[in-house]
Amino acid sequence: MSPPDLDGLREQVSGPVLAPGHPGLDGEVATFNLTVRHRPAVVVGATGAADVAAAVGFARRNGLPVAVHATGHGSAAPVEGALVVNTSRMRGLTVDAAARTARVEAGVRWAEVVEATAPFGLAPLCGSAPAVGAVGYTLGGGCGPVARTYGFAADHVRSLEVVTADGRTLTADADIEPDLFWALRGGKGDFGIVTAMTIDLFPIAMLYGGGIFYPGEHSAQVLHAYREWSRDLPESITTSVALLRLPPVEELPPPLRGRFVVHLRVAHVGDQAEGERLLAPMRSAAPAIIDMVGMMPYTAIGAIHNDPTDPMPYWEGGGLFRELTEGAVQALLDAAGPGAEAPPHVVEVRQLGGAMARAPRVPNAVGGRDAAYSLLVLAPPPPQDMAGLVRPLGERVLDAVRPWTTGGALLNFQGAATAPAQVAGAWPPDVHLRLMELKAVYDPAGMFRFGHSIGVPDSAAG
Repeated sequence: MSPPDLDGLREQVSGPVLAPGHPGLDGEVATFNLTVRHRPAVVVGATGAADVAAAVGFARRNGLPVAVHATGHGSAAPVEGALVVNTSRMRGLTVDAAARTARVEAGVRWAEVVEATAPFGLAPLCGSAPAVGAVGYTLGGGCGPVARTYGFAADHVRSLEVVTADGRTLTADADIEPDLFWALRGGKGDFGIVTAMTIDLFPIAMLYGGGIFYPGEHSAQVLHAYREWSRDLPESITTSVALLRLPPVEELPPPLRGRFVVHLRVAHVGDQAEGERLLAPMRSAAPAIIDMVGMMPYTAIGAIHNDPTDPMPYWEGGGLFRELTEGAVQALLDAAGPGAEAPPHVVEVRQLGGAMARAPRVPNAVGGRDAAYSLLVLAPPPPQDMAGLVRPLGERVLDAVRPWTTGGALLNFQGAATAPAQVAGAWPPDVHLRLMELKAVYDPAGMFRFGHSIGVPDSAAG
């Protein structure tokens, strides 16, 4: 690509335009998952929707595919030879307390939305990790700590501002561009670059939540107790349980450092007395190392899961259970429990159902509504020189429970499964078919095809 081409683009955008070899490029495309490294043809640091539109237009004229790089944990696969739009500078955030909505631009993280809405006694349906980018999380569905009570984050989007492959800047909602609105909420980034969203807020100032850590040697009794306990819980409570191999680092409390533990996570939207009554069976299931469950402000919601905040290398994969059977729990314990050889760092079972099982008022493309639990596995990758010989430890866990899973995963939990045939499992067949049809309408050349893409339309193949 000749320098005059980039000079022309630089005249059109307010943010930086970087080519390979520029000293600032690596920082613009740095990822949370350190095993993913992007090698773009050009990077545009967008400051607003106009910059995004100019970048997409430039890519179209020069035959370049387009990828988005923003905030949080989003990069699932390397981007090669594309124009990368970095939206992290797009930090606009406006709260309308009377309407109980917030307008959130593409570079805003959930922690910022939580802090901005708290003074009004309101809260967004954020993720378990407040450092995650709000827009990308929501477009993938968004299964957060209070999701059983309120549903997926994507179920509560009022409108989206999006730049499509033809360079148009559109507003999509239930009445304007309804097909695009449907596809973006659950289909993620295959149809354009969302520059801002308007979302519902909820009157949650406090909740009863936190986590209980149990010794690893009690993994079996805790997981089997969780299977029976969680089955009949009311929608007011959202839970998950994780097998964790914790590192020996000072950031952890001394009783947890370097240990294999079971972590129960709880968020009850209600009062303390009812929360304690609901949690009692798990408090008696096994002795706790640390019990951190109690009344907490919504602003502390990240403490429920205590997800890592620093970038790290890992392999990620997911699955869905229609029910959590005794056999499925035993298979998990055999493959990932304390007795397993080199168990993965994290194996989480997250309860679904409740409001997530119901279609929203304005339908969307979010999959997984018929599942009762999701599975997420994070494992250290094999050494680079062994990548072709050693299958990641996490994949071994997915194989072990395959007889009990649906074959798909929540889109945000797909992880390393980025091939179109794998990604298709995130939706029911009829939803996937409609997404493919709309892909051919809104992106017939397949410009947006990185990460968890539904695939390139036939018209763009070859």
